[in-house]
Amino acid sequence: MADRGLVDVMIGRIPRLTPAERVRLCIRCNQEADLWGLSQKTIETLIGRSLTRPWDMDAVHAQAERDVAVARMRGIGYVSYVSPQYPPLLREIYDPPAILFYRGQLPNPELPIVGIVGTRRPSGAALTQAYNMAKTLGHAGIPVIAGLALGIDGMAHRGNSDGGAPTIAVLGSGLDEVYPAGNRLLARRIVEQGGVLLSEYPPGTTPRKWHFPARNRIISALARGTVIVEAPESSGALITARFVLEQGRDLWVASAGLASPQGVGTRKLASEGAKVISSAGEILDEWGISPKEAPVSPHEEGAFSVSAWTASLAQNLQLGYGDR
Repeated sequence: MADRGLVDVMIGRIPRLTPAERVRLCIRCNQEADLWGLSQKTIETLIGRSLTRPWDMDAVHAQAERDVAVARMRGIGYVSYVSPQYPPLLREIYDPPAILFYRGQLPNPELPIVGIVGTRRPSGAALTQAYNMAKTLGHAGIPVIAGLALGIDGMAHRGNSDGGAPTIAVLGSGLDEVYPAGNRLLARRIVEQGGVLLSEYPPGTTPRKWHFPARNRIISALARGTVIVEAPESSGALITARFVLEQGRDLWVASAGLASPQGVGTRKLASEGAKVISSAGEILDEWGISPKEAPVSPHEEGAFSVSAWTASLAQNLQLGYGDR
């Protein structure tokens, strides 16, 4: 990647391009000089549409230099769509990120990954099930991927880390702007224990409402299958479920989400044919993977962690950390 210079980061900073359009530029340009040599008209021809406002390539280059400097200072790496290290499953979707920033170790492409997502305001039963599923998968050496949100996502990361797996968190902000603030210690723990934080957004990018649905397509793409634990009717987890189906991945709903008032979306998915599961063991059986140890009892560490986390969740939602 060093011989490509700043070209990939520059492409990421050209305004008003879609991810797929940025990928086309990454494929076309092998070094900075190639990008500098493209007129706006040539870029418009390449992406197949007109761009209403021009941009200043000098300003784009200067911002890319700042991005790289901040990334180095913060221990953030990045990988381009054209790099051999780019996660291969991401290349299968129609709008992959052109550049992926990461802190920690990139996911092992040889390991299957399970997505576990759900509401930020879950029931205790759903929190317990998310934790226990993730921990059981961790014991089997399978990473869990989620969005580092409060509630189900955060509990899934915790359970997977406690199970000894390198859990994966995809952010809707730059990796130096971890959001929500209530999960910053969790983000640090993920990296320290061999997991990874991922984002398509460069350093300094603050969270925006529209970043989170976009983030969800990365979660579903990197996972071989995803569990929707508990989802209200308008939950972002349902957006993830839609991506799962569009991308041809496995989709399950957790049994705990069927009976709860927050599970309207979960019940709808089940009624439309999504398989209902009550433990991670069912995923392992379906994939032909032998667990290294028996699933965790709801009355063991999972229940204790859920109790403590519920109090933290309530406080963080009151402070506004859970708003998207």
